[in-house]
Amino acid sequence: SLQAELVDVQYGTMEDLIRVQAITNVTKKIALLKLGQSPLLYKLSLLEDAGFGGVLLYIDPCDLAKAADLADKAFMVSLNSGGDPSTPGYASIDGSYRQNRLNLTTLLVQPISAVLARKLVSLPEDTVQKDRCTPIQQPFTGKKIISLNIQSVTTYKTISNVIGYLKGAVFPDRYVIVGSHHGSAKGYGGQGWASSTAVITALLQALMPQVKRGWRPDRTIVFCSWGGTAFGNVGSYEWAEDLRRVLQRNVVAYVSLHNPVRGNSTLHPVASPSLQQLAAESQSFNCVEKTRCPGSNVSSVQIQGDSDYFINHLGVPATQFSYEDLKSSENSSFLSEALFPVHATKTEELDPSFSLHETIAKLTGQVTLQIATDPVLPFNALDIALEVQNSLKGASESLVIVLLSLFAGDEAGVPQLLAVASRLRDTAELFQSDEMRPANDPKERAPLRVRMLNDVLQSLEKSFLVHRAPPGLYRNILYRLDDRTSQFSVLLEALEHCKLHQSNETIQAALSEVLNSINSAQVYFKAGLDVFETTLAGKK
Repeated sequence: SLQAELVDVQYGTMEDLIRVQAITNVTKKIALLKLGQSPLLYKLSLLEDAGFGGVLLYIDPCDLAKAADLADKAFMVSLNSGGDPSTPGYASIDGSYRQNRLNLTTLLVQPISAVLARKLVSLPEDTVQKDRCTPIQQPFTGKKIISLNIQSVTTYKTISNVIGYLKGAVFPDRYVIVGSHHGSAKGYGGQGWASSTAVITALLQALMPQVKRGWRPDRTIVFCSWGGTAFGNVGSYEWAEDLRRVLQRNVVAYVSLHNPVRGNSTLHPVASPSLQQLAAESQSFNCVEKTRCPGSNVSSVQIQGDSDYFINHLGVPATQFSYEDLKSSENSSFLSEALFPVHATKTEELDPSFSLHETIAKLTGQVTLQIATDPVLPFNALDIALEVQNSLKGASESLVIVLLSLFAGDEAGVPQLLAVASRLRDTAELFQSDEMRPANDPKERAPLRVRMLNDVLQSLEKSFLVHRAPPGLYRNILYRLDDRTSQFSVLLEALEHCKLHQSNETIQAALSEVLNSINSAQVYFKAGLDVFETTLAGKK
């Protein structure tokens, strides 16, 4: 229980907190927080550090697509960063020690509807008009004291994954994982897992006639339907933690089918840098309704769902195709963290002819089969180096000025970052031109050479996992926060942290992490070149 003053923190950004803390003491008060703009767990960590005692969480109707009628609906969120919270970092199997964690956060967190949020800040109900929308904001006059009572009951439940595989004929010890999920939160997010399950089932049905005639892919394809996704990707985390050593060595790619049709306006392809070219090529000739995917840009941004462990703990290249509604505002990122109760006909309303589902199935199938059957993995080393350079150049002028002022006389500064990124690009260009010939020329495909090349390619992105990242942000720095940002999210966050605490320690640590990651990747690429020079006699 908590009885305290309600404080409107809007989206809970650093600027919002600095503004609020300048006019009031926030200790043990209750924050009125909008979902969106950045990950929920990150925003809650900031509110926790600031000293808040509770949070009322809602979605501003102005951030939703116009067709969404959710203002009076409550929703569910997960406060779990991933896996079984009582076995952090190790598998939740029989005999595992379970840590006694009463709460996932010290904050009392309660999602509420926008209608209730409007009442709490004493606004009239007609703030949404036909031509424009007025965001919800607490008036400056008067304080509002509210009483928040939350009761949580911790229970242990068994969560099941469904795993099937098609064994590879040439490289059976190399896995391409296709991940969907099935329902675990009754009444919430049903449309997402229905679409996910439908697409993976259609893929299997399309493959089975060929399999019965004796066809096999070169690499093993593992089909996974995960359980416990809504509660923090529990099923995928625990399966991967149990098989971590095998998966680190053997998984070459993860293809995600998390909520593939969540809207019907535009195709949104996401891929890690090494797979961007493959994803772009696949969508160019697989789109059923051309008007809804006119050359969509493939981006490397954070995504929801069970790809999390594979991207952030194993450094596995990943890709995902999904249909979304057009974002109504720049604050619409991360609204998919909210799970609303969805009526049974939602899927048919979004995609009555199932043409969008068909497009997702074709795109996913094309990418999966190409990764599983190409003699040389269709990964692009140079695209990784270009993404790194773009993320560094994407820093605004003010960011560079602040970084340079903080690092006057310090070796681990911006020039060093740009220099090592340039070396990474040079090495990647050499690798792409010299060593990738077997991808295009069958005469160059000596079995030893192909195996060596694929071993180098499948680990290209592992160097970019930083040791620590703020809650909700990816450890894999190749993924940006969202489509609005072009910089490394750990650097952006560190700069924001610097504004709040007037200290450069966080940004020094973040710069060092990024510098070491880029340098490690450059050394790895160079080592790959050296291996080919010394092993393949007479090559140079």
